[in-house]
Amino acid sequence: MRKLIESTFVTLDGVIGSPEKWGSPYWDKEHAAYGESLFAASDALLLGRVTYEAFAQVWPKMEEAGDEDAGRMNALPKYVASTTLKEATWNATIIEGDVAQGITKLKEQPGQNILKYGTGELDRLLLEHKLVDEYHFWMFPVIAGSGQRIFDGIDTTHLGLVKSTTFASGIIVLVYEPK
Repeated sequence: MRKLIESTFVTLDGVIGSPEKWGSPYWDKEHAAYGESLFAASDALLLGRVTYEAFAQVWPKMEEAGDEDAGRMNALPKYVASTTLKEATWNATIIEGDVAQGITKLKEQPGQNILKYGTGELDRLLLEHKLVDEYHFWMFPVIAGSGQRIFDGIDTTHLGLVKSTTFASGIIVLVYEPK
């Protein structure tokens, strides 16, 4: 059975919105290598509509600009959980009907991990149905002060720490599994 892995950038005060504004000073070779290891161990992406639409605008242009990783990102199968998206391009399939059941079926298929980027409405469903196998929270040494917060409004959920990785930049990746 495949693992569903959530990878999320978060500030010390729990903000996840606009990581390009507060995270970029910390993106370095260590950061890139860790992200690449998650990406290399995956053969599909799970995205919510908002993340999907943002990525679909950016990644094809990055490949045109010669970004080495963009080709693989663009070719990777993507599964989009959305009740409003009517058409998917960018090598994507919309999960229709019962999203939890659709994700469960994806996890039962042979293959590598399914990597999920972005945190939002989809996470409520994933938590409720215990579908995420590992959370990789990238804690940035930044206090944003305001912005969209991680898991805002979600019921108390307990996780178990599996490992932590500290980068020289000050980022700490905390890996948790559901209890």
